[in-house]
Amino acid sequence: MDQTHRHSTTLGVDIRALRRARGLTLQQLADALGRSVGWLSQVERDLSEPGIDDLRALAKTLDVSISTLFSNAPSPAHEAGRIVRSEARRPIGPGDVGLREELLSPDLTDDFEMVHSTFLPGASLPETVTRPTQEVGYLIAGQLDIEIGGHLFTLQPGDSFRIKGEPFRWANPYKATALAVWVIAPPVY
Repeated sequence: MDQTHRHSTTLGVDIRALRRARGLTLQQLADALGRSVGWLSQVERDLSEPGIDDLRALAKTLDVSISTLFSNAPSPAHEAGRIVRSEARRPIGPGDVGLREELLSPDLTDDFEMVHSTFLPGASLPETVTRPTQEVGYLIAGQLDIEIGGHLFTLQPGDSFRIKGEPFRWANPYKATALAVWVIAPPVY
């Protein structure tokens, strides 16, 4: 029998993974939310479900979009936690500046995350970003300009790159959409 159910990774597990990735204790996150440690512990253990206002506060405090906190579509039991079908990818990131990101990893509990990034024509990240991460990317389609540590590179399909805690930014000044897969450690979403 091929039963489907909600993704094996729950909201609580994702919140715990994000909290830990941010280096926050239960007490620190509870204080930032104006909630008790007991309440937060129950949420992380899926004994209590946060309301929409709590979800908004969690997303803001953990610096993720609220959509990141929602599970992807139900999966067949034998696929849950192992397979992410293209139609069931979870959107992540703010979704602005012409960038659409989807989580390719089954959940946020690994030591890394794998992301599918779509860069629309004309889109750019106007300011450099520096994250305490190691990131490796692979360009699948289109062209993408990426500045890493003050050096500008134009990527073609099949090219890959690495960012190790350096300032970076990207731009797609071209007429075609660019598609890339990024692996980020530790997870930022």
